[in-house]
Amino acid sequence: MQHSTTVQEHLVMGLALSPELALGLVVELAYDPGDPYAVRFTFHLPGDPPVTWVFARELLLDGLGGPAGEGDVLIEPVEDERSPEVRVTLRSPGGEAVLRARVAPLLAFLARTDRLVPIGRESTGRQLDAELADILGGPGHPG
Repeated sequence: MQHSTTVQEHLVMGLALSPELALGLVVELAYDPGDPYAVRFTFHLPGDPPVTWVFARELLLDGLGGPAGEGDVLIEPVEDERSPEVRVTLRSPGGEAVLRARVAPLLAFLARTDRLVPIGRESTGRQLDAELADILGGPGHPG
């Protein structure tokens, strides 16, 4: 079962510069079925090369409904908003970035990834790929 399709989406997220001020950043969200557990967020910072963070797709999904993650990546809903949003906190030895994004485009992105590899079925697809390769390339195969 070869997957040649990836899911990519561009989204504007707000990078908190202070409690009152945020900078809009274009973020590329990407999902590759070859790495079915991970999503990639690539941040395009003005004047700097792009920065990519890779974390669990399930963490993103969990963070849309309640606080999720620990350590480097934390995702949690933001309360008291007209349009549902999440806060994404990214921590590295160089510092911390706090971003906000609307929930709707993140849900749409996750729905598209789920059509390629259903959440919770990631290992099943890999096992089927390996078994199919063994069958097709195994002894007694006419090709």
